[in-house]
Amino acid sequence: MKQIIEDVLQAEERVGAILRQAREKAGEIRRSAEKEISEKMSAAKQQAREIVQATVEDAKKEAELIADEKVKQAEKQKDALLNDKTDAIDNLVGNICSIIKSS
Repeated sequence: MKQIIEDVLQAEERVGAILRQAREKAGEIRRSAEKEISEKMSAAKQQAREIVQATVEDAKKEAELIADEKVKQAEKQKDALLNDKTDAIDNLVGNICSIIKSS
């Protein structure tokens, strides 16, 4: 009877040791997985920042090109308008000069 009790106690100790080892191993696996997840999340966030930054820079360049094109277009329209009205402006200046001379 005493031997049976000792065998049972030894078996319980072995089972307890196996459970402790299993818990330790599970903890190591969990920590390793958490570290890997953290590293992958950091890498993904960095990649997302780079993509957003590149997209913003591309948008700024495109906006600058559009703005430059609009300025050039406005200058062309201004020049065309002034060229179309050159004769009228010259006549008006001439009339103003005539009025001033005759006054």
